[in-house]
Amino acid sequence: MGKSVYIAEKPSVAQEFAKALKLKTRRGDGFLESDEAIVTWCVGHLVTMSYPEAYDASLKKWNLDTLPFLPQDFKYEVIPGVEKQFRIVSNILNREDVDCIYVCTDSGREGEYIYRLVEQEAHVEGKERKRVWIDSQTEEEILRGIKEAKDLSEYDNLSASAYLRAKEDYLMGINFSRLLTLKYGNSISNYLHTKYAVVSVGRVMTCVLGMVVRREREIRDFVKTPFYRVLSTIDVSGQTFEGEWRAIKGSRYFESFDLYKENGFKERKKAEELISYLKEKQPMECEIVSIEKKKEKKNPPLLYNLAELQNDCSKRFKISPDETLRIVQELYEKKLVTYPRTDARVLSTAVAKEIGHNLNGLMKYPMAVPYLQEIVKFGTHKGLAKTRYVNDKQITDHYAIIPTGQGIAALKSVSVTAGKVYDCIVRRFLSIFYPPAVYQKVSITTKIREESFFSSFKVLAEEGYLKVVGVPQKKTGQDSKNEDDNAQNLDAAFFQTVQALKKGMHLPIKALNIKEGETSPPKRYNSGSMILAMENAGQLIEDEELRAQIKGSGIGTSATRAEILKKLVNIKYLSLNKKTQIITPTLQGEMIYDVVNHSIRSLLNPELTASWEKGLNYVAEGDITPDEYMQKLEHFIVSRTEGVRGLNNQYQLRNCYDRAATFYHTNTTKVKKSK
Repeated sequence: MGKSVYIAEKPSVAQEFAKALKLKTRRGDGFLESDEAIVTWCVGHLVTMSYPEAYDASLKKWNLDTLPFLPQDFKYEVIPGVEKQFRIVSNILNREDVDCIYVCTDSGREGEYIYRLVEQEAHVEGKERKRVWIDSQTEEEILRGIKEAKDLSEYDNLSASAYLRAKEDYLMGINFSRLLTLKYGNSISNYLHTKYAVVSVGRVMTCVLGMVVRREREIRDFVKTPFYRVLSTIDVSGQTFEGEWRAIKGSRYFESFDLYKENGFKERKKAEELISYLKEKQPMECEIVSIEKKKEKKNPPLLYNLAELQNDCSKRFKISPDETLRIVQELYEKKLVTYPRTDARVLSTAVAKEIGHNLNGLMKYPMAVPYLQEIVKFGTHKGLAKTRYVNDKQITDHYAIIPTGQGIAALKSVSVTAGKVYDCIVRRFLSIFYPPAVYQKVSITTKIREESFFSSFKVLAEEGYLKVVGVPQKKTGQDSKNEDDNAQNLDAAFFQTVQALKKGMHLPIKALNIKEGETSPPKRYNSGSMILAMENAGQLIEDEELRAQIKGSGIGTSATRAEILKKLVNIKYLSLNKKTQIITPTLQGEMIYDVVNHSIRSLLNPELTASWEKGLNYVAEGDITPDEYMQKLEHFIVSRTEGVRGLNNQYQLRNCYDRAATFYHTNTTKVKKSK
């Protein structure tokens, strides 16, 4: 019987596999070997797609006549700088004494692609190949993954979708970047006074640029509208609360053109008119016409997927999504958390059954101990499988990010920020075993003459899960999005007084005031909200049928979104404020947006990008063939290339550049000289 090879994505992961298998290995150059097995590793990608000049030397020079570039057979090559490790891996995979290969690269589309390319270029034949699919790097999980490893052929559809994603990015990038650079590069470089300008286009990247530029232009074009609300100050036993006037049915102003929505006026004088009218009847008092008391439960949120974690870390710690991914990958490799590149926010039934292991392990994490003791008292961990936090149907490759309960000692070797990220993951995980937070709410409607005023109050009656994650603090000075945000927070004693009020009571009015407000423009994206917007891009689609079709398909994947954002910043199409994590476009980014908008507009639409992503999922699921997908892709590239050839709109774009340049003071003097 021959040897087995275990091939991992990184040296550190390979060592964990060797350790879990209890192999007595000797260290070779780029591998570990024992009597019965060899453990080796890639160093990320070892193989990549060849540039066009590998097909024909003349294609190195960019030329409209050679577009579109659509090879029938794609060429690949070993990445310079990692040739040595590729040769080592290639020799091991092809050794005569090796009869079985365990593929242990990351359990996802990208990990699959990394191995398949190596196997392809190493020309591996006649070996049994098994796929190890794991959710964490704990010893138990590694051994389970090896024991339950399936034949690699069961992942052929996933592999096909990985190859297609790479081909799609490659073909769109090369064809459209060359096409738009040749067509518009000179006009951009002349305007910016640079030697040259490359129009860098990507399937996901250009769409993200479009989202940021559109948001920035919405903010610029936004015209603030002032409005005037009328508030009553109501006296109860020497203490006061506020009522907000609304023009409901029966009001003198119901459906009046003077209104801004139903709770304010467009002009101050109309608000003053209302107050004067209400003051005619003295002494001023109101009658309680309805009072509603209810308890409101707020359940713990779903668990973290990568996008949610990146969003939270951007808000809390002001770190970029790629930094969050780097940290959570490190925590994963140190066995502290489960697989990070996941879109799921729930657990599988199988994991739920074994969740006691995770909880027990966390007893070594001091912060968690008091909460774990309470969870044991609640006994909620026993019924986890029946809760909304467990749903096999909502899991594709991996379940949510949770602590493994192992590797706690490794926390000493991670950065302070990494420790905080781990703490976030632990708290979110523990919170699902806690009861809901309970709020007591009281809503009161009062009337002065025939005009209605509305008051709502809310107090936290039972902390529930908030004990673990903390009570959210309301930010002051921000517009309220909904009625709940307007709820007045009262101390417990006064809340009891308010609760004792009854319908029909008359209460004195201490004052009637005008509160001026103004409408707010949309908020700029920060790095976290951008990741969430990418994940939920399908929601931006207006067409209901299409929106339903691509529900759950965002743009990019959990594994690629942070990298795409980082690239846009690196090529200076977007600017990222490191302190606030706010994202804005650059002048160059806006110019690229205008070029794409006037040439291949569909590249800017989330519809297109999300539907391509959905198509890749269909391939992975075996619903459509790779050939069908390629035909659609090639048709798209050919038709758009021909469309751009026929355009002659460079002069028209000059006006677009001018409009954008007015918002970039550093560039305006330079730009004006060229006129």
